[in-house]
Amino acid sequence: MVIREGKGPEVVLVQGGASPATTWSALAPLKGRWTLATAHRRGYPPSPPPPSGRQDFDIDAADLASLLDRRLHVVAHSYGALGALIAATRKPAQVRSLTLIEPPPFCRAPDDPELTRFQLMGDEFLAHGLETDPATLREFLRIAGSSVPDDGPLPESVVHAVRRAHGSRSPREARPALDVLRDAGIPMLVASGDHAPFLERAAGALAAELRAQRLVAPGAGHFVAAAPGFGERLEQFLTSADLGWRSCQPVR
Repeated sequence: MVIREGKGPEVVLVQGGASPATTWSALAPLKGRWTLATAHRRGYPPSPPPPSGRQDFDIDAADLASLLDRRLHVVAHSYGALGALIAATRKPAQVRSLTLIEPPPFCRAPDDPELTRFQLMGDEFLAHGLETDPATLREFLRIAGSSVPDDGPLPESVVHAVRRAHGSRSPREARPALDVLRDAGIPMLVASGDHAPFLERAAGALAAELRAQRLVAPGAGHFVAAAPGFGERLEQFLTSADLGWRSCQPVR
């Protein structure tokens, strides 16, 4: 399900584990110049549940690819960035630009113990949900942007989010064809929030592999779109991508 608001070139917004409202509300000022097309991933009303009952980046990719019936900007956060990446590899000619905000590290990281530990924490969280070791669960949730107490019951909103994520397909199973995106010459941006050094390293490595621009926007943790100045810097990137695309079009 997609809800469109605003006017101007269309920007598809793909949320991760949090709701679209939580993820994208700070970008509301862009509606005066851009059409924000908020895609609700399966399991997030008004979209239906995933057919298998679990979150799966390949299902997200199929849904998003169906939206790419013309050249669009795509901005994706966290787990949603995996589906966006894969959809873009399937229809690169229909992607005007691609922005990836703190995507989960999906490559193995044998030379980065902190990143490897985080990947294993993520797998445990997805596999066991609320039955995850309590210390591991709270640490992972904090890195993922949830406000949780040191002890005692988790907030009900967090419990709901954990239950929704439980059983999701591991990001480490993702194998997007990054060379397809490089060869297509799509303007790309990889953004991060400067709240976990190992995630900064992962974002930098992905940007290097994609030959993408990098944006570090601290101040809002994992929810980078809410960081001070992020909206303005995103708009600069989208505008430059639009200008670059138009300059390549034949004169009629």
